[in-house]
This record gives sequence, structure tokens and C-alpha cells, in this order.
Amino acid sequence: MDFQTKKDMSKKDFADLLDLEKARLSEIKEKTLSKTDRWLNYLGLPLGIIIFSLIYFMPTPDGLQISGQVVLACFALALTWWLTEPLPTHVTSMVLICLLVILGGWDEKNVLGVLGLDVIWLNVGAFIMCSVLVVTGVAKRVAVILILKFGKSAMSAVFAFFLVQAVLAPLIPATAARTVMTLPLMLLVAAIFGASSQNPNNFGRFLLLHNLHGISIFSSAYITGSTCNIVAAGLIFTLSGHRIYYTDWMFGALPVAIVLMFLSWYIGGKIIFRMTPEESVPQVSGGAEALRDELAKMGPWRYEEMKAGIVFLVVIFLWITDRWHVAMFGFEISLVITAILGAVIALWPKAGMINWNKADIPWHLLIFSAGAYAGGLSLNETDSARWLVNQGFERLDLVGRQPNFWVFYTIIVAFMAYAGYFFTSKTMRTLIFIPFVVILALELGYEAYWVALPGAFTLCWVIGLPFNAKPNLILYATGQFSVLDNFWYGFIIKTLGIILLVIFGMTWFRFIGITPPFGYVF
Repeated sequence: MDFQTKKDMSKKDFADLLDLEKARLSEIKEKTLSKTDRWLNYLGLPLGIIIFSLIYFMPTPDGLQISGQVVLACFALALTWWLTEPLPTHVTSMVLICLLVILGGWDEKNVLGVLGLDVIWLNVGAFIMCSVLVVTGVAKRVAVILILKFGKSAMSAVFAFFLVQAVLAPLIPATAARTVMTLPLMLLVAAIFGASSQNPNNFGRFLLLHNLHGISIFSSAYITGSTCNIVAAGLIFTLSGHRIYYTDWMFGALPVAIVLMFLSWYIGGKIIFRMTPEESVPQVSGGAEALRDELAKMGPWRYEEMKAGIVFLVVIFLWITDRWHVAMFGFEISLVITAILGAVIALWPKAGMINWNKADIPWHLLIFSAGAYAGGLSLNETDSARWLVNQGFERLDLVGRQPNFWVFYTIIVAFMAYAGYFFTSKTMRTLIFIPFVVILALELGYEAYWVALPGAFTLCWVIGLPFNAKPNLILYATGQFSVLDNFWYGFIIKTLGIILLVIFGMTWFRFIGITPPFGYVF
């Protein structure tokens, strides 16, 4: 195998390329704005204020509390600014936090309390563990091996991660854990292809966002892939009496996930983030031989690398075996506490692998997360989220219109997929939507699981915006893609996923008994 090269580089340039310690996530880099980005910046600020004013000053609708109206106005303002970025995303989050408290949308104690949420602490532990793999050189070693094996082209390198995420999904249900495990490898591979936070390119955008899709979409393939899947299956059984078995879910959702990920891989690399010839090959002078030389220079695994690897494997073991902790230890160690324990070991004086100064924690991302979660939780707490859902279903008047089954099926699947843009909690979305869907299906005379189960397959498709899920936030911290990159790529793949669910619903799902059997009269 021989790599093409963009340009010759010195040994120092090559070493810098693979040294992620010089590209710290905690440092906010100045972005080079395109003409479109500048126009979005200019228009976003007044547009957000206009949308806020329209919602805030309109007469309070029936069924919506005044505090709920305030929250909707504040969240709409923040969402507009997050998408157009007239202000840095973390500054917008601080504006949202202030507005929620000052205007009476949610009380100060709860708004500020989001910094104590498990997602914030998970991020802290995750970034410390990532720092361990970078500082000790484990990430560099594995990334070089990965590129030598699969890195002849950009598409094949990304496809290697496609396979990695497919294998990890059934073994490690926690999406954040899979993100933490693979993030250092993503960053090193991105660097070898010339992408960094200082120099983002289409390969970096494609690599990180396709991994995000893999982490989320493959979680939808298994009933154990996420807590929300288990909750959805339980609600369907409780409300309709139809039990959803592991194989029912897997035989239905896994083929959809695989096809959708192939589409994400092809469309992402060939159309959405179309790469120049230079971006499509590793930017390494000397090609594969230079990488082999670099690997040889590393020599055998060093003591620090082995120690870091062992700690990381212990953390992974605890993540994989979480459902058996009580039987094994007599108590459960949660995902978050496991990450923090790993961080404690890594930071332990003399016995650890790094000190605090080496821990690369992007606090601006955590502030952004806090604002996003404050907005999302306040939507739930003031019942404004439920009010929005009720309004949507009332406007559709599905019972009164008595639509054809496939029209009803498509509406529900699309509604549940796109709702992921506005609800920061998959479990909360499950608790709100599944009962609605079951009741509507029964009132229309259909079996509830015919619609509720395919709709539940979309619960993990949280690929639209950085604050939609933990993996999104972790990957967004790399600075290699924008909120709009995240939105458009996610929107296109979600839409294709909805189309796939309709096609599968009319064919494969009928064959395996998820949707009405062949011959059913609609």
C-alpha cells in the first residue's frame, strides 16, 4: 500500500501532526468564517430576538402556563443563536441561563443545578480518560496501526470506524462510553488526513459526524442499546399487552440501522462533505513507510502505555458488565462513577499517568451543555414540551380524519424522529410519545405495536444538534464541525431513515410481524 501525499514535510512537521497535546480541546480556536457563515452571524442575532419577542409577547395559549411560554421564547432564541452562531455557543448558553431565571421561566436553584447533572460529570471523566490515552501515546499507537491497515483512502478509513461502532454497539450500550473510547483515535486519524480544530476540513467533519451517526444509530438496533429502548418496549407491553422480545427489536431495527449507516457513509463522503483529492489521502510525506517508521520508533509498549491501557480496559469492563454489578460486587457502579474512578486513578499522584495540567477539559463545552440542558429540562418541567406535542397531534386530528394506515404510520415515525431536535432527554421523549402513539393507534382500530415499535426505533437517532445527546457534545468539543454541519448532515440522514422505515414497514416488517400482515385490508 502506498499513500499519495499533499506536500513534503519535515520530520518535525510530521511529529507535530501526530502530537495531539499541541491541539488541546480546551483552547478555543478562532474560526475562519465563510461568506455564508458571516451572513448567518449577521442575521442570526436580530432573528433570534424577533422570534423571542413573537413568542414572549403573544397572548398565552390555552393549556400553556406563563412560565412555559417564557421557556419556549427563551429556548427559541437560544436555538436560533446556536444554529447561526452570532455569539459563541457557550455565551448563548449563559444568556439562556440568565433569561430563564430573570424572566421567571425556571427557578435559579434548578437552572444552576444543571452543572451537577450526571452528563456534566460524565464529560469531565470522559475528557480526563481521553487525555490519558493521548498523553501516554496509546491513542497515537493504535491510530497509526489503524491507518496502516485501513487508511489507503478517506472512505476506507471512515469505513473502518463504521465497523468499529457496529461491533461496539451490542457490547457497550452506553453511547458516551463508546464515544470516549474512540474519540482519541478519531482525532489522530483526522490529523493524519490534515484535519484539526485549527484547520478543519471535510474529512474531519465527515469522520466525526459519521462516527456520531454510528454511535447513535447502532444503539437503535438493540433493545438493550439504550434505556429509552427498554422503557419504550415496557410501555408498549403495559399499554397494549403486546410483549416486545429482544429478537423482535433486533430483527426489525438492525437491518434499518445497517442500511442507514451505509447511506450515511456514502452520502457523507461523496456528497455532503465531498473531499478534494488532497483531503482524500493521508497528509504524510513518505506514505505508509513513514508511518511504519513512526510505529517502529515507538518500540514495544512502554510501562506508561500499558498502565493506561489496563486502566482503560478496567473502565470498559465495568461499563460492559454494569447489569451484573450487583451480583458481582453487591452494589452497582454507574457509567458516570466508573468514568470518575478512571479519572481518579489516572490523576493519582506518582501512581497515575497524568497530572491536572495535562487533563484537557473543554470547560466552554460544559457551559454550553449546562445551558442546553437547562433549556431542555425547563421545557419538560413547565409542561411546555407536552403542550407542543398535544398541539401537534390536535392539529393533525388523526382520529377525526381516519387516515389510511400508511399515512398514519409515516406521520408518527416522522414526528418521533424529528422531535429529537427539541427534547434533550431520550427517556423523557419516550415517556411523552409512546403513550400518545399507543392510544391513537388503538382509537383508530390498529394494533398499537404496528406503529409504536417502528416509532421507537427512531428514539436513539439523536444526530441533529450538539445538545441532543452526550456523544454530540463530546465530539462538538473538537471544533472540527459546526452546529450547522451537525444539523444538515443529521437532518438528511434522519429523513432517509424515515423513508427507510416506511419502505421496511411495507415489506420486511410485515414479513416478521411488526406491521400489518400481507393481505390486511386497510
